[in-house]
Amino acid sequence: MKRFILFGIGFLLFAAAVNAQTVGGANAFTPLPNPAPGEKVATFGGGCFWSMSEAMSELKGVNKVISGYAGGTTKNPTYDQVASLTTGHAECSLVYYDPKVISFETIARAFFFAHDPTELNRQGPDVGTDYRSIAFYRTPEEKNILLGLIKKINQSKYYHGTIVTQVVQFTAFYPAENYHQGYYRLNPDKIYIVQVSKPKVLKFRKAMNAELRPEFQK
Repeated sequence: MKRFILFGIGFLLFAAAVNAQTVGGANAFTPLPNPAPGEKVATFGGGCFWSMSEAMSELKGVNKVISGYAGGTTKNPTYDQVASLTTGHAECSLVYYDPKVISFETIARAFFFAHDPTELNRQGPDVGTDYRSIAFYRTPEEKNILLGLIKKINQSKYYHGTIVTQVVQFTAFYPAENYHQGYYRLNPDKIYIVQVSKPKVLKFRKAMNAELRPEFQK
């Protein structure tokens, strides 16, 4: 569903701005900032990055989140290329966080509640490997944390199915076009946000309430 909606959005954006690919245009690519001193980063993909990025940004200790692409082989892909399933990339979120406030384990746990990790190559109406569940590790410790969480969540029977999340060593992350950044908050009335993204974010808030910023806690 989202793929067709986005194609329509992309066409309208292109028609409205001939220079959309220039710096600052809607289809220009967001610059990827370097982590600040003491700041760490984590990368996750769990379906549409609109809701995943929103969920991660609501956690205490998360400083910023960039929507983008990872897990494939094509350098600097566009959204349309990723949606064509020719790049190997998944829609992902790059999470910048303060390890003094929030741990990688807490962010990883949040990831498993921000989507349904038992769905293979899809999330609800969004179907394709670009919507697969994938978690990246940068150190052996992070890999062990991810595998341990998968085991615990499977044993808890929180989900009816078995987690199919790929656990992959991080290699590269490519930021998405400007119009994807902060899309959830900027477009609260869009039908996809209302019908698909918002229910996922509300589920996430319920599961991670204690770890949320005060304005998102119940």
